Amino acid sequence: MFRELLSIFRSNNVLAEMGENFARMLQLAHEMTLTAGAVFFGKKIPQQERDNLYQQDIRVNQSERSIRKQVVAHLSIQGNRLDVPYCLLLMSLVKDVERLGDYAKNILELADFGPDQFPDDEAVKELQSIRQGVEDLFEAALKILSSSESDQALRLIREGREIAQRSDALIESVARANYDAGTTTALVLGTRYYKRIGGHLLNVISSVVMPLHKVDYFDEDEILSSP
Repeated sequence: MFRELLSIFRSNNVLAEMGENFARMLQLAHEMTLTAGAVFFGKKIPQQERDNLYQQDIRVNQSERSIRKQVVAHLSIQGNRLDVPYCLLLMSLVKDVERLGDYAKNILELADFGPDQFPDDEAVKELQSIRQGVEDLFEAALKILSSSESDQALRLIREGREIAQRSDALIESVARANYDAGTTTALVLGTRYYKRIGGHLLNVISSVVMPLHKVDYFDEDEILSSP
């Protein structure tokens, strides 16, 4: 489905502008996720950089509203009714990207409630690995949405599902550990937020291989059994 949308982006001036807005949204959310992750794991940044992340979130939200407005205006023209499925897909995707920005902001804010330094143990190392996996997934998603390669998309979906399973296992492990309240809160919520970022990325990536009615709710058995 996304391959056809990508083709339309490149051939239709109005839809091309929507595509550019969407690409900017995704890139901003990616930058936000990287910054928030660095701060969460202890990097000190100037207040100006923190403020910039909030400004990026505002720009993501503005882009979402702009795309919605463009879609409504585009579909109000009778000759554009054939674009309805692609516009519906785009409306779904921009909501996922908006949520990516929200979770990045949540991770940044969570750093204020966690410990000054995480313990050097297996749980923290696992969360760092999950973080790296999500950041790699994000980077790959940016590329896959340019090429619309279905084989790569399937591989990323499998990797994303594995990250989600590891996240669930880590939350259970942390809940049974003897951390102080601040560390437990930071580890559990941090894991949860990274899981949700991965989930929304999977929704976006699924558009490459799934029809419109299955985007966000793809058949996991179908995906996992594909060659």
